[in-house]
Amino acid sequence: MLIRRAGRFKASEITPPQLYLQRRAFMVGAAALVLAPAGATAAPPAGQALKAPRNAALSRSESPTAFESATTYNNFYEFGVEKDDPARLAASLRTRPWAVQVDGLVARPRRLDIEEILGLAPLEERVYALRCVEGWSMVIPWIGYPLSTLLKRVEPTSPARFVEFTTLHDPEQFPGQRKGLLSFGGLDWPYVEGLRLDEALNPLTLLTVGMYGQVLPNQNGAPVRVVVPWKYGFKSAKSLVRIRLVAEQPKTAWEKAAPREYGFYSNVNPAVDHPRWSQATERRIGEFRRRKTLPFNGYADQVAGLYAGMDLKKYY
Repeated sequence: MLIRRAGRFKASEITPPQLYLQRRAFMVGAAALVLAPAGATAAPPAGQALKAPRNAALSRSESPTAFESATTYNNFYEFGVEKDDPARLAASLRTRPWAVQVDGLVARPRRLDIEEILGLAPLEERVYALRCVEGWSMVIPWIGYPLSTLLKRVEPTSPARFVEFTTLHDPEQFPGQRKGLLSFGGLDWPYVEGLRLDEALNPLTLLTVGMYGQVLPNQNGAPVRVVVPWKYGFKSAKSLVRIRLVAEQPKTAWEKAAPREYGFYSNVNPAVDHPRWSQATERRIGEFRRRKTLPFNGYADQVAGLYAGMDLKKYY
């Protein structure tokens, strides 16, 4: 399989080829080889200013990862499986008009357009660590407000125990969702993720509309996504169109694709390896040496109590 890498990173800063291939081997067929247009280059991220005061109490003191790295090296399979596909193809996504349906087991279901979402609560900046399941990490200043603010507005009813997140399904805007020769296959679109209701209501769970003092770039999940910093990055669903409260644990996109490898919880846990690689250490983008991965990505004080008494190897 041809692997094309963004040239701006050192070989030591990117996912080792064997891990890259292992994660995608079950989902990428020969058709993926013809997906990327030859000679395409990463589009520079357009940045409309979006200022918000920093919440220092919930922010890491570490320096953020370079903006260019965070916007040109990431996973967003709706655009493609290569790390630079989201930035190269981001212009195909239209983020206006945009609306998010919030419904299910709630007393007051709502359909909010993106301007209503932006004005629902005061925005704040939080510098969070991001840990990818592949073994690399970043530090990113996100902008948003607690997801709990939105959920409380719709008034979850007593049977609600989980929250299901659904990403836009539109193959015209997301080339990675196209069927046939150009299909990436593997994932069952639309992309679906989920949290327990108490996880969704945790103060750390951020409904996110911006990063680095700008509106959220398309390649990072515009116009609205969720960020759950103590879980592997794929749990933080992007480009949301629906938030549904449900009684049963939702079946997520990665669980359907590889249930033995990507569990519903997917908490960052250096003591529980991925079936094909260790999770004990990580490569922070911009650093040379690997560093130890922390339980719950360093947020154990805030979230470990959510899992008291659970077997975290069983509920990975």
